[in-house]
Amino acid sequence: MESFGYTPLQTRVVFGRGTLGRVAAESEALGCRRAFVVSDAYHAKGAAAAVRESLGDRAVGFSSDAVMHTPVEVTDRVLKSVAQASADCLVSLGGGSTTGLSKALALRTGLPQIAIPTTYAGSEATPILGQTEHGRKTTLRSEKVLPRVIIYDVDLTLGMPAGLSVVSGMNAVAHAVEALYAKDGNPVTSLLAEQGIGAFARALPLIVADPRHPEARSDALFGAWLCGNCLGTVGMSLHHKLCHTLGGSFDLPHAETHTVILPHAASFNATAAPRALARVAQALGVDHPGGGLFDLARRLGAPTSLKTIGMSESDLDRAAELATASPYWNPRPVDRDGIRALLDDAFHGRRPSH
Repeated sequence: MESFGYTPLQTRVVFGRGTLGRVAAESEALGCRRAFVVSDAYHAKGAAAAVRESLGDRAVGFSSDAVMHTPVEVTDRVLKSVAQASADCLVSLGGGSTTGLSKALALRTGLPQIAIPTTYAGSEATPILGQTEHGRKTTLRSEKVLPRVIIYDVDLTLGMPAGLSVVSGMNAVAHAVEALYAKDGNPVTSLLAEQGIGAFARALPLIVADPRHPEARSDALFGAWLCGNCLGTVGMSLHHKLCHTLGGSFDLPHAETHTVILPHAASFNATAAPRALARVAQALGVDHPGGGLFDLARRLGAPTSLKTIGMSESDLDRAAELATASPYWNPRPVDRDGIRALLDDAFHGRRPSH
């Protein structure tokens, strides 16, 4: 066994069915009495309302303003409401956008968070925050944005549309794929990554066939935590840098962008990190990681080209420039021509050969 370093995340996890009702007890355990609830327009009258009801008098404020890519101007606006409510904790319910807004608020205020995810984004399990300002998305890592408690309630995912489930799941798989060739990778995270990829490979076809399949939903939600843990404990590379560029600068949908780019990023790195990508292929039960990821997405009815999710071919040159403007570590050296070719394949939806 080679030497390695591994720092586990200090977050309490509550996992099961019907666990949404635990939110008041968990806030009490944190010593919190005044919870500000963060959500989005979709959940405002449903699950978010149930959270507020469960909290009772502890719920002192509410925002349904969460949107994709966590714009700074939205955070600024909601921050005023948090201050006016004299909140002593944040409770977020929703997907990655909601978690992102809660994290941005936590960064500014230092308030502890209870995260209740409704998708497979995995952001709730990380000390990472991505924010967009003036059309540019940047990321930071801080323990201040790591939720103190995550409540995973499988029942909240039973109504998630199959299409959203697929792209959200592929987004999660991307965290695990990059963890396997991370510069600071370690045996613990790698085991979590393989388990996470395998969980989604098994669960997503069952969810497409029956979106209310309870065992498949449970496997997928557990896979989301595994993959999110990977994202939170090691560094990411080419895939995430590209997706942040495309999402933040061209306003492409987050999960769909990850779904389209992932096979091409895996193929790009296949020759430079053969052992890591072989583990991806093994977890998927295929011969080639890039092609296998592409085939999985296509079989599940997910988008496989940037063109179909709103990218303009005329923007590919600028995207390649932005994605290579600041150097970052990747198993294979990143250059403008190589990234331009990758983006062209992704735009047209060509199946990777590796």
